[in-house]
Amino acid sequence: MDTEVPIPVSWDGHVIDNSFRADLIVNELVLVELKSVERTSPLHRKQTITYIKLAKLPLGLPINFGAELLKDDIHRLAN
Repeated sequence: MDTEVPIPVSWDGHVIDNSFRADLIVNELVLVELKSVERTSPLHRKQTITYIKLAKLPLGLPINFGAELLKDDIHRLAN
């Protein structure tokens, strides 16, 4: 498991190093996006999908530690 992994992004022939940092990447397969908000919105899922596409990973898990029950705010997203 790697933490705070810098993800470079290529855009129009230019490479932008450290365009964002993935919170966790597990076994080079799953990007874990950690949140701590009272309630997540669809925007948080869209953000995680964008991150897994940019990182070229198959799965993403946005996890919200601000929810009343942690199990209610974990979502499996596929690229």
